Amino acid sequence: MHKKGNSYLSSTIITSNKAFSDWAELFHDPVIVTAFLDRLLHHSVVINIRGKSYRLRGKLGENKIKSKS
Repeated sequence: MHKKGNSYLSSTIITSNKAFSDWAELFHDPVIVTAFLDRLLHHSVVINIRGKSYRLRGKLGENKIKSKS
């Protein structure tokens, strides 16, 4: 992220279905994950959305969309 004065010039959105505490298991190195998350989350806004996945609903057999014929 580039900074000019007191404002940032770009934004980044990162999505994950894993909690931050699970990232060490994913990347196999808790020290690296801690350093990465420290830099990533500095000046960040974290939005935690809970609930069933809309994207996976058809694959899970829930609320299947009926096709129009």
